[in-house]
Amino acid sequence: MRFHIMTLFPDIFNSYMNESIMKRAVDKGSIEVYIYNIRDFSNNKHKKVDDYPFGGGAGMLMTPQPIYDAYMHIVNTHDIKNPRVIYLTPKGKVHSQEIAQEMSVCDDVILLCGHYEGIDQRIIDLIVTDEISIGDYVLTGGELPALILIDSISRLIPGVLSQNESFEEESFKDNLLEYPHYTRPREFMGMKVPDVLLSGNHKKIEQWRYDESVKVTKERRPDLYKKTCKK
Repeated sequence: MRFHIMTLFPDIFNSYMNESIMKRAVDKGSIEVYIYNIRDFSNNKHKKVDDYPFGGGAGMLMTPQPIYDAYMHIVNTHDIKNPRVIYLTPKGKVHSQEIAQEMSVCDDVILLCGHYEGIDQRIIDLIVTDEISIGDYVLTGGELPALILIDSISRLIPGVLSQNESFEEESFKDNLLEYPHYTRPREFMGMKVPDVLLSGNHKKIEQWRYDESVKVTKERRPDLYKKTCKK
């Protein structure tokens, strides 16, 4: 799978993609990551990429020309047909495990990181297929949300995670939050590991984990609980 990132701040991605699971995924060829500095595509002699919004208002908007030219460079260079283009914006649909799963089967995903007050609407109308938010709050730009999408999508791609890092029992599987985990020592600060986890009875352990997942989901995410569990 190939991720193509359009951004004004490429260095933000370089550090994250050179660490841990993401680095291993790139080194193994499970994913490819291409980063494009939108400013490099500006026709302005000063490489200006923003301007005042028509109609007035605070802040600046990213102008359409550099973004569109960056997009055309990506699709032409990599011969991408009908690309999935994601614009990271608070106005978008909130990201979820289901969306990550859906996108994990794409060959190419283009991520557009906005900045300032956003981007010219005509770019959204011309090239964007999905507007995605990571929550009901505002950030300085789309770079952090883009990294979150890359991480959440990548770990679902075969070969990215090792067997010990499998996503099969993580939070949001079957709309349930993950059960509690314990490791050594068996007792810490007077608190003991639940006996069932030391029993060696895998059927009982599996049932305990399921029951704990249901319990924590009901307490913390009743919306998810209602999707899966009986009242």
